[in-house]
Formats: sequence, C-alpha cells, structure tokens
Amino acid sequence: MKQVIIDTLEDLRGEFYEISTKIGENPELGHEEFESSKLLAGKLKEHHFQVNMGICDLPTAFEAIFDSGKPGPVIGIMSEYDALPEIGHACGHNLIGTMGIAAGIALSKILPSTGGKVVVYGTPAEETKGGKVTMAEKGVFNGLDVAMMVHPLHSYVKSGSSLAMDAIQFEFFGKPAHAAASPEDGINALDAVLQTFNGINALRQHVTSDARIHGIIAEGGKAANVVPDYAVAQFYVRAETRSYVNEVVQKVKAIAEGAALMTGASMKMSNYELSYDNMVTNNTLSNVFTDSLVELGVEAEEISESRDGAGSLDMGNVSLVVPSIHPYIKICEERYTCHTPEFRDAALSEQGKNAMILGAKAMALASYKVLKEAELLKQIKEEFSKAK
Repeated sequence: MKQVIIDTLEDLRGEFYEISTKIGENPELGHEEFESSKLLAGKLKEHHFQVNMGICDLPTAFEAIFDSGKPGPVIGIMSEYDALPEIGHACGHNLIGTMGIAAGIALSKILPSTGGKVVVYGTPAEETKGGKVTMAEKGVFNGLDVAMMVHPLHSYVKSGSSLAMDAIQFEFFGKPAHAAASPEDGINALDAVLQTFNGINALRQHVTSDARIHGIIAEGGKAANVVPDYAVAQFYVRAETRSYVNEVVQKVKAIAEGAALMTGASMKMSNYELSYDNMVTNNTLSNVFTDSLVELGVEAEEISESRDGAGSLDMGNVSLVVPSIHPYIKICEERYTCHTPEFRDAALSEQGKNAMILGAKAMALASYKVLKEAELLKQIKEEFSKAK
C-alpha cells in the first residue's frame, strides 16, 4: 500500500508541478481565489472525489470527499491557496494547496483496501479572515478522526503551537468644533484613542510574557483645526491560550471604556476580523508524520523540534475540534522568511515543488498508518481528550 501511494505521486508529479506553478504565478487574495479553488477542485473531481463548492457560504471554499464505502477512520487534509497583497504567494500557499490535493488523491488509491474516508478541504483566506474559523464554527470538521496540513519553510520543523488571537476595534464618537476658535465645544475622539494606547502600554507589564497587544490608529481625524469627532483604533490581542486572550481582551476593553469616560466620547467595540484559537498539536500524530518523513529519506537530525510560533493560525481552530498537526517542510537552503520576495520565489522553485511532493507523501503515509492501526488512532484520541 505504501508503494501505491509513492507511485501515484510520482506518476502525477508533473501534473502537481503544473498546478502549483499556475497558482503561484496567478496569485489571488483571500475569498477571491476563484481560479485557484476551481483548479484544485477540478483535479480532485478527475480522481472521483465528490466535490461540494462554496460550502459555509464561502464561495471559494470546498469539500472533496472520497469514501471507500467501508468502515474506517475519516482523514481530513487542509488545502490553502490565498496569496498576500502585492507580494503574491510569499507564504507558499501554492504549495500547500497542491500538496493537500496530492496527498488526498494518493490516499484515495488505497482506500478501497483499507476502508475509511478522506476529505480534502479547500480553506480560503488563511492570511486574512481565516476560512477554517468559519468552517470550524459550522461543524464542518466534526466528523473527522484526524486533520493535517503541511506548511513550507526554510527547514523541517515538527508541528508546534500558535497564539490565539482576537482582532478588536474601538470606534470613538465625539463632537466636532473649531480647534482654535471654540475647542471647549468639542469632544475629541482622537484623545480617547490616544488614552487607549497609553492605557494599553501601562497594561503590558501586568500580562504574562506570551501576551502580545499591537495596534494602529485606523482613523484619527481629517484636519488639524477641527476637533476629531470620530476616531478608530484597531488591535490584535494574542496569547498562548484562548482563555487568556479572553481575559486580556476584557482588560483592554475596560481601558477603552475608561478612555471614553475621560474624554466624554462614546465608544463602540467590535471584532474586525475573525478570532483565531491557539494551535494544539497532537504529538502522537505528529510523531507518525515525522517517522514518515524519515522513512522517505529525511535525516532525523534535520527535523527540528516543534516551532512555537508568535503568530496565529486558523488551523488552531481546527485543532480544538479534532486531533491535528501543522508541521513545516524545507523548500530552500537559505533561511528565507515567509512573506518575502525570496520565499515567494523559493515556493516556485524546483526544490520547492520537490518538497511539495515529499510533504504529500508524508501526509499520505501518516494517514495510511492511522487507517490501518486501530491502537494508534486510540492513542491519538486519548491524547486529544486529555488536552481539552
């Protein structure tokens, strides 16, 4: 069965190269990935997946199912394909998207023998509004036994953690007045924003070291001689756990409320982007993936321990629903960082595409082990239950 997986991916290598290159050279922003999602879903249809487009009222999301018709575990594989503004696929989502469908297609070739089901999810807008957040909220992943995806990087790194995040916005409403002739008649909404920033800066020494609060003034007035009657501040609040993010957000909200009282303005709080939960790696499943990489020829010493990132991933929301992993695979020799032109070029390189096939093989082989080893799946689920 392992050889069937490997042979399938080798036989289709050229097709997957072509798909990843086409997506990489024609970047589409989040929720605008119409051609990319169509291309990926079309290849799955060719291999007899049942594809449902536009799930969860997300036009560029899809769910592609290959069901063996026999009892067995349900494997979920994530596919991302949104690009960054101006810089294109500088996070390698052209590789992630293609890697996901490649792994799913390879796995589908052995399912008639093993039983079970594989579902490939097209998950839009990871860089901005997190399609997986909406999909998790709507219960799309509830029927899975495991979920996985692989992200490109400059090195091999085991699946680790990420920070939970809320994107919060404070709108302050004041009263306009001539700033020189009659400032006493005005209520300065910008002052409320500035006091909010001051309060948050004072809060920093009273939060745990993993917490991050960073923001901008999105609106601060129109003219220096007019008291600003409307001002907007936007913040990301992050921490290692969802519960602590919730706690810090309440403190930040209290600061904004105090700033409104101090200045006489009124305040409205909202979320301007979807909230990301922290990534909880299932280490049992992660070890299976790592073992598969080694089996495919990667030296164990090359694979670094888990990467506990300071960023946030919408895969975190999936990991709180189903045992999940989000490891990293090496696509370049230089230590190029994501979201740079150099990394974008690496994601279009021959080495990047070779790594994509390697990642697909490792995901499919790891999935095969889950399908055939009932005791392994039991251990994965036991770890997941304890981590909740």
